[in-house]
Amino acid sequence: MSSTRSNRSSSLVALVDGNNFYVSCERLFDPRLETRPVIVMSNNDGMVISRSQEVKALGIKMGAPMHHIRDVIKKHRIATLSSNYGLYGDLSQRMMAVVGQFGPVQEIYSIDESFLDLSDMQGRDLVGHAQEIRQRVRQWVGIPTCVGIASTKTLAKLANHVAKKRPEFEGVCDFTRMNEPDLVELLGGFAARDVWGVGRQSDARLKELGIRTARDLLLADSAAISTRFGVVMERTISELRGIGCQPLEAVAPDKKQILSSRSFGRATSDVEELAESVTMHVSTAAEKMRRQDSACSTLQVFLKTNPFKPELPQHHPTATVRLGAPTDDSLKMVSAAVRAVRGLYRPGYKYHKTGVILIDLQPKKVQQLDLFADAPALVSAGTTARERLMHTLDSVNRRSGRGTMRFASEGVDHRWRMKREKVSPAYTTQWEELPVARA
Repeated sequence: MSSTRSNRSSSLVALVDGNNFYVSCERLFDPRLETRPVIVMSNNDGMVISRSQEVKALGIKMGAPMHHIRDVIKKHRIATLSSNYGLYGDLSQRMMAVVGQFGPVQEIYSIDESFLDLSDMQGRDLVGHAQEIRQRVRQWVGIPTCVGIASTKTLAKLANHVAKKRPEFEGVCDFTRMNEPDLVELLGGFAARDVWGVGRQSDARLKELGIRTARDLLLADSAAISTRFGVVMERTISELRGIGCQPLEAVAPDKKQILSSRSFGRATSDVEELAESVTMHVSTAAEKMRRQDSACSTLQVFLKTNPFKPELPQHHPTATVRLGAPTDDSLKMVSAAVRAVRGLYRPGYKYHKTGVILIDLQPKKVQQLDLFADAPALVSAGTTARERLMHTLDSVNRRSGRGTMRFASEGVDHRWRMKREKVSPAYTTQWEELPVARA
């Protein structure tokens, strides 16, 4: 690492991360949960996706199936809650808005993580600045956070991990204050798989080379690693050495594919229910696509039975549908997707999941039109009647909640919807569920 000192980046990056974010969102509106261990469950209440510190101390892992830990839940009076994504998304937006005030560039990385550019603060009290971020987010939003500071995004992720795990850092870890020997020794306490960008398969291959820790990866021959793993792993090593290879992206790049998929609360053999669920997925994905001003010419539709019940007949068909000219028209995509469902469906199978993937996305303004397509019915210069309809659909659903206006083929009762037996109220997004303070 010392050999790279002269090449080290002069940038400063902070990673601000909400602690046990889903659990923290739930505790914010239900103080009774503060004194209890808490688990937030995945879709259909199937597995653990967020844990309080008390649950972590009991050894319950992320992704643990709920039916495997029933006895532990009962013994320790663990509160279990269904996922409330509307609440989490709203609080995430509020948190990111506050964090964004503390740096000229912010990259929102996930629902509870964002990077900040602190390069203009060279020589200033970074830890004090980070503590102010934590205090402001806690006071204005109610979410506890930790902050990791380093010269690269990869190191900032590790610094944030230290801030969470080591109480003596009081929620903020600044790697730039450490000398190189101490930092190298600290990295020896991280498994290689803890490094951002090292996946499960890469970790197994690294172990074959004797690389088991972040320190081992830091000191590895980057040229040899590049030959064996490619340029992405070489960049990861450079980032561990303090050489920035991943600049902050203030504007998220447009997605190349958009997926919408959910498991059912109960399996179904009804083709109409499958068509309803696929209609909902197309509507959801199309709205996201229009938000980034894209269009697609191809979509994939898939049906799945439950692979965790091998005693039942299995059927996992997929159809790829070409739409002709690129479009962002939900009506066209819904019609094509429903036809695909009816072609894929086979009687006698209990389907557990459906999904839609919009692929081959491109900017709407530069799309290649179809010479033989019908001419659009213009309402005003550059705007078709169908585009006006899609705009109205999106506007109503943004203002009044997703699903307020929807296609008839999505159905009404939605018996196939995912199971959420313990979902908390929509405290911040539904008037009738706003919390009430009583004297």
